[in-house]
Amino acid sequence: MTAFSNFLHMGGYGCYVWPAYGSVLTLLLVQWLIPLRRWHIFLRKHTDE
Repeated sequence: MTAFSNFLHMGGYGCYVWPAYGSVLTLLLVQWLIPLRRWHIFLRKHTDE
């Protein structure tokens, strides 16, 4: 368990590294979800005509 704890701690920089990974992952998901949502809205508008 200490190896995993050391991995999460990352030599004292874990409190900077993990939020950075989290924010990048969040931004990547947003970059994927916004166009997908717009595409669904576009399809709904143009298939109901």
